[in-house]
Amino acid sequence: MSRSIDDILEAARERLNRLDPEPAHVAARSGAVLVDTRPVGQREATGTIPGALVIDRNVLEWRLDPRCDARLPIADSYDTHYILFCQQGYSSSLAAASLQDLGLHRATDLAGGFLAWLAAGLPVLQPGAPTRPTPQLVGAHPREEP
Repeated sequence: MSRSIDDILEAARERLNRLDPEPAHVAARSGAVLVDTRPVGQREATGTIPGALVIDRNVLEWRLDPRCDARLPIADSYDTHYILFCQQGYSSSLAAASLQDLGLHRATDLAGGFLAWLAAGLPVLQPGAPTRPTPQLVGAHPREEP
């Protein structure tokens, strides 16, 4: 039996404790990890959230699975509170559900994505603003060094 992407998205969101922008901002200030899964083109066009960890969607699970030898150093616990975001909050819901499937039970996403954060007037690094280095994993094979 096949399901539509809308059905899959709805099922993913039913198990997430999605956060609106302000509660996500508060959670990040309290230690949650914001994860920007957007393609580089979107980040370059619209900016990003200061301090967000950039991990391209195609390698997300490998980088955050505590059992994977290709994980990032931050991915050392199943209790880490990850808040994923994409541009509008659709693919990040699917990605957060995938992380929960790995056992990362606190993974969730930002309702409305980066655009909702921006509309809420929360801090944003404008396109072209200098940022501190974060893993830029565009095109990297999951087992390759970032």
